[in-house]
Formats: sequence, C-alpha cells, structure tokens
Amino acid sequence: MKNLPFTLTVDAVSGRGRAPHPHGDRPMPDFPTPPFRRAAARAATAVCIAVLAVAGAASAGGPPAPVPESPAREVPLPAQPPAAPATQPVIPEDLLRPGATITMAQVVEIALENNPLTRTSFLQAHSAAALLGSKKAPYYPTLNATVNFTRSNNSLQDPVAGATIDTYGPALTVSYLLLDLGGRAANVEDGRLGLIAADWTHNATVQNVILGVETAYVEYLNAKAQLEAATVNVRQAQAALDAATARHDAGLATIAEVLQAKTALSQAVLAQQSADGAVLALRGALATAMGLPANTPYDVGRLPSDVPLDHAAGAVEDLIATARLRRPDLEASRALAAKATAHIRSVRSDGLPTLSFSATGYRTYFDPSFGKSYGNYWSASALVTIPLFTGFANTYNIRQAVADAGVAQAQADALDQQVTLEVWQSYYSFKTATQLVKTSRDLLASAEESERVALGRYKEGVGTIIDVLTAQGALAGARAEEIVARSSWYIALAQLAHDTGTIPPLDQPIEITKKAGDR
Repeated sequence: MKNLPFTLTVDAVSGRGRAPHPHGDRPMPDFPTPPFRRAAARAATAVCIAVLAVAGAASAGGPPAPVPESPAREVPLPAQPPAAPATQPVIPEDLLRPGATITMAQVVEIALENNPLTRTSFLQAHSAAALLGSKKAPYYPTLNATVNFTRSNNSLQDPVAGATIDTYGPALTVSYLLLDLGGRAANVEDGRLGLIAADWTHNATVQNVILGVETAYVEYLNAKAQLEAATVNVRQAQAALDAATARHDAGLATIAEVLQAKTALSQAVLAQQSADGAVLALRGALATAMGLPANTPYDVGRLPSDVPLDHAAGAVEDLIATARLRRPDLEASRALAAKATAHIRSVRSDGLPTLSFSATGYRTYFDPSFGKSYGNYWSASALVTIPLFTGFANTYNIRQAVADAGVAQAQADALDQQVTLEVWQSYYSFKTATQLVKTSRDLLASAEESERVALGRYKEGVGTIIDVLTAQGALAGARAEEIVARSSWYIALAQLAHDTGTIPPLDQPIEITKKAGDR
C-alpha cells in the first residue's frame, strides 16, 4: 500500500491543454494529413524499428563458447594472454644496481607503494568519500531537462478519422526537498562515519603490510644466516673427516671412523643445500610482500649479531591501554558501530513527513497544419508527504537497524577483548624471546668450546670420532638455535608494536600513549 500524500498545489498555466482555435468557438476545420506524409512517416518508423532490432541482435552475439563433451575430459579452451597489471611496481633505480642492498626501511617504503592491499584500502576510502558526497546531494535542488516528441490520434483536437497530430518541445523541472525532520542529516552522518571507518581500515591495512614485510624481511635474514651457519658446519665436518683420514693413514684409526666422518659430512652438505633453497624461496616471498615479482633482482643485508636486549617495552598494562587507544582496526569497528546507530535515525526518518517543492516549465510545438505553432506552460507545487501505512515495512526496517547496531557494537566489544589478549600474548612472547637470546648465546659458547676440545682430543689420539661428531652436531644445533633466537626477537618486537598500534622501527622503543586508560 503506497503513501497517501497531502498535496497543496498552485498552478498557473499560460495556455490550455488544448490549443485555442484561431476562429474562436467555431468548429475546427478539417486539416487532414496528406497521404504521402503519412506513408513517409510509417516508412521512417519501420526503418528505425528495423535498425534497432538488428543492433540489439548484434549486441547479443559474440564468439561461441565451448561446452564440455564428457565429464572426464577437459574443455579445450584457447590460451589467453596474461592481463597487464593496472599499475607497474615502483622500484628505485639505485636499488637495482649490482651489489646494492635494501634496508628494512626501504623494503617497507617499496611495499607500501606497490602492495595491492594498501592500494585496495586506499581506493575503498576514496569510495567512502564519494559516497559521503552523494549523501549530501539531497541538500541541493535537482534540475532535469527533457525533450519529447509525440504523435497521437486525438479526436478531440482533430475529428477527422485517422488523422494524426505531432507535438514536441523541451521542458525544465526543478525539485527541492525543503524539510525532512532529520533524514538528510542522519544519512550524511552515516556516510561521514563510514568514511572514518574506511580511513581507520586503511591505517590498519598499512600496519598489517608493514608487519608482514618486516616478518618476511627478518625471516629472509634468518635464512641467510642459517645458510652461513650450514657452510661453517660443512667446513667443520670436513675438518673431522680430514682428521679421521689422517689417523687412518697413520694406522691409528679404523675405516669405520672415516666412514662415520664421511656420513656426517654428507649430512652437513645436505643441510647446506636445504638452507640454500630456503634462502631463494624466502627471497621470493619478501619480493612478493613488497608487491614486486618474485624474480626481482635485489639483496638485503645480514641479520644483526648484536640484539638490543635492553629494549624497554614498558608495563603490559600501559601497552594494553595504548593499544585500546591507537589500534586502527579497533577504531574502525567503533566507527562502524556509531555508523549503525546513525543508520537507525535515517531509517526512522523514512516514516516522518516531508515537505518538498517542484516547478516545471515547458514549451510545446504543434504541427503547422494545426493552426498554432507553439504554447508556453508552467506549473509550481508544494508537496507534503505523510506516510500513513507502508505495510509495516518501516517498523521492521527500524527493528533491523536497531539489531544491526547491536551487532556492530558487540563486534566492537569482542575486538576490544581480542586486542587486549593479543597485546598480552605478544608482550610475554617478547619477554620470552629476550630470555631465549641470552640462553642461546650461552649454549653456543659452551657448544663451541666442547667441539674444540673434542676435536683436539681426537687429533691427539685421546678421544674418539663419536665424541667429535656428537660435539659438532650439538654445535650445529646451537648455531641454528642462536640464529633463530635473534630473528625471533625481532619478529616478536614487530608483533608487539603492531598489536599496540604503534609500528616503530625495530631499533626504537615502543611509544607509550600517556593517560590511555581513560578510554
């Protein structure tokens, strides 16, 4: 059931709907349309219809598409050329020089310029800004221009049977919503909060990309360090084999000792080859994280040997308060909750009265045989619309909007709890990573001393090859664990900074937002 509007209309027309006869009230003379004109009009109309029909049929065509011939066979489709990317990746020229290395800051900058995720969130924010502009449109009047052509058989104007009358002319209409009791304001507020949410979402995307790039960067450095450690392990295994061979040639060792040393060397070489493959794989992963092709030529530095373990992270309560104030994804969820609340006001305004104004001016041209060339007309109206009954649609729309607002608020509350948990976990992961660096360094120092003593004792004929191989295996494991501990420390720091919404450089302390507990 449609709305029943109450209309207050003021019309002023400069002429009547039917043009006055030039001879006063006398009957209209017969102005029959010549037969050749009617035949020409019918022919022109038929040609237009035929052209439109042919054009429509042509637009519905296209190259045929194959269909499967059997459930067990593939469809023979022609190979399609790869689509060109919308934007080409930006790579600074100085970074492509042979021997040039990329720092973490440069990696992050390149990623933010090229990553499709940041480009997506950027365009989504611009889309939200355009939607906000669209929601402001009802504050302005609308202006429409039309041109019409009409051919009719109107016996009131032309009593001759079969006679036709042609009328045509332009028209201009102005409409303006004068009063809507808050509907436009609620829609604009809805769009404004949507733009704010899109802005926060873009910030969250930027921070997620930074975290991903930093993690990939450190993992690549870790892989390079593991490859260097594997190369050292191969050299030490070769030294053990040389010692076993020398003792065997001197008649002081059995062939079994030489074979055991060869086995250990083969295992070390196998680990080295695996580490080399991991380096290449992670190199491609880092390039992809930067938004570049995986085969882009570049290189990075080395994993720092000195870790700033005195890096202060602050108290966990301060970090949680900072995260609740600065996490962009949490702010985006709060903006969406406020947006849903504004949408309630917008829906409620649909059931309120509105006052609008409309004015139209037009000129109608007549067939010259009609006796008058044209007439000017205009009208103006004020329209009050009062929705009386809409089949309960507005009631249910309000209920839906209220429920959606509750869902949005619940999601914001859930994310607030999730943020607290993430900061708590990442804080203690960082603390654990700091302790692991210290412990792994002690382990590496003792393993190096043990391997040195075992190899020396074996060369002197006191120890056995088993002692040497055992010590070298422990040393290889200690090297790998110490490297992992260092790289894990940097990743834990990056994760903690991300979870608090700060993202500082990995060599700078995390900034604590003061008085954040007030939120």
